[in-house]
Amino acid sequence: MSASASPSHHHLPITTSAVVTTTLRRRILKLSWKGVRPLPFLISITLGLIIRFAVPKPHAVTHKAWSLLAIFTTTISGLILSPLPVGAWAFVCLTATVVTKTLTFSAAFTAFTNEVIWLIVVSYFFSRGFVKTGLGDRIAMIFVRWLGRSTLGLSYGLILGEAAISPAMPSTTARAGGIFLPIIKSLAMAADSNPKDVSSRKLGAYLVQSQIQCSSSSSALFLTAAAQNLLCIKLAESLGVIVPNRWITWLKAAVIPALISLLSTPIIVYKIYPPEIKATPDAPALARRKLEQMGRIKSDEWVLMGIMLLTVALWIAGEALKMTSVIAAMLGLSLLLLFGVLDWDDCLSEKQAWDTLAWFGVLVGMAGQLNTLGVIPWMSSCVADFLKSLSVGWFGAFCILQTTYFFIHYLFASQTAHVGALYSAFLSMHLASKVPGLLSALALAYNTNLFGAITHYSSGQAAVYYGGGYVDLRDVFRLGLAIALINIVIWALFGAAWWKIIGLY
Repeated sequence: MSASASPSHHHLPITTSAVVTTTLRRRILKLSWKGVRPLPFLISITLGLIIRFAVPKPHAVTHKAWSLLAIFTTTISGLILSPLPVGAWAFVCLTATVVTKTLTFSAAFTAFTNEVIWLIVVSYFFSRGFVKTGLGDRIAMIFVRWLGRSTLGLSYGLILGEAAISPAMPSTTARAGGIFLPIIKSLAMAADSNPKDVSSRKLGAYLVQSQIQCSSSSSALFLTAAAQNLLCIKLAESLGVIVPNRWITWLKAAVIPALISLLSTPIIVYKIYPPEIKATPDAPALARRKLEQMGRIKSDEWVLMGIMLLTVALWIAGEALKMTSVIAAMLGLSLLLLFGVLDWDDCLSEKQAWDTLAWFGVLVGMAGQLNTLGVIPWMSSCVADFLKSLSVGWFGAFCILQTTYFFIHYLFASQTAHVGALYSAFLSMHLASKVPGLLSALALAYNTNLFGAITHYSSGQAAVYYGGGYVDLRDVFRLGLAIALINIVIWALFGAAWWKIIGLY
C-alpha cells in the first residue's frame, strides 16, 4: 500500500509545478505590451516638450501657435519613428490639439473636407479597379510582348507600360505591388533568376532597379500619377501660388525633363548595374501566353477603360468646364460603382485609402493652421534673412533650398509625410527669398517624386520593390544616390532650359 502510494506522492509536486509554470506563462503573454512602442513614443513626446517649454518663444509668435508647432513636431517625429501606425499616431496628436485647446474641434478637423485629400482617396479606388479587372496586367504584358526580346527592351516595355497607365492610376505603390512586381517576378523566375539568391543578378535585380528608378519619372510626368502631386498643388494654392489649368501646366513643365530621365534611366542602370542575361527571347512568348490565358478583353475592362478615359479628359478640360478634379473623380467612381466594376466592399476593404484620409487630413490641417497662426511665415522670413546675409540672389536661394529639401528625405519614410511636414515651409522660404512662385511650387513637387527611390524606405513603392527580395540593401543605397544625382543634373539642365522657354521664370 505504502509502496503504491509512494510514486503518486513523488509525481504530485512535479505535476503541480508544471501547471503553475504554464499558468504563469499564459499570464505573462496576456500582459505582454501591445500598445505604443515606448522608446519612439518618449523621443517624439520629448522633442515636442522641449520646443514648447525649453526653447524660448519668439516675440512674433503667439503662445497658441508655439504650442501647435510643438505638437506638430511630435507628430512628424512619430511619423518618422513610428511609435504607432501612421493613422493612429496622427489621430492621437490631433486629439492632443483639441484637449490642450490649441485648436478648436472645427479647426482641427477642417482639412477633412479638403478636396485634394478626397481626390487621393478616390484615386486608390481607381487603382483597385485596374488590379481587380486585370487591365493593368494586360497593358503591361502588351508592352512586354512588343519590346521584350532583350533585357534592355524588356525594361523599356515595363517602364512604358507604367507610364501609360500612371495618369489614370494615381498610386505608385499600387502600380508596384499590384502590377509590375508580380510581372517582374514571373519574367525573372522564368529565366531562373530567383529572389534572395545569387541568381537574382541574372535578370530580376536589374529589372527591379530599373523599374523603381523610372517610377519616379513616371510619377513626375503627370499630375494625377501620384497622390503627393495633388497634395503639393493644394498646399501651394493655400500659400497664394495659383497653378493655372493644373493638369496641363504640370504636364507642360514636366514633359521634357521627365521623358529624358525616363528614357535614359534604363540605359544608365544597365551600364552601372548590368544584368547577367542580356537577351530575353522567351519574354515575348511568356507575355503572349499570359495574354492568351487572360482571353479577350472582358466587359469590365472595356467599361474601366472608357470611364478612365472620360475621367482623365475631365481632369484635362476641368478648368474650361468649371469642374474641379475631385468632382471628375467622384463622377468616375460613381460610374464604376453603377456599372459594377467595383462594389462598395472593394472600397471599404481599401484600407490604405481610409488610412491616408486620416493622417493626410491631420497633417494638412496642422500645416494650414501653422500658416494661419503665423509660424510658417515667421520661419520663412528668418531663413530668407539668413540667405540674404549670404548675399545669394533668388537663384542661389532656389538651389540651396531645393537641394536641402531633396536630401533631407533620407530622414523620411514616406513622400506624402515629407510633403505634409515640409512642403509649405520650404515654399514659404522660396517666396520670402523672392523666387518666382510657380517655379518654386512645381520644382519642389517634382523633387518630391524624384527622391522616392533613394532608399528602400523612401516611398511605398521602394519598400514594395525591395521586399521582392531581388536587390541587396547596399545596392539600393548606392544606386539610389547615383540615379538621384543624375536626375538632379537632368532636371537642372534640361528642366531649367525648358522652363525658361515656356516662361516659368
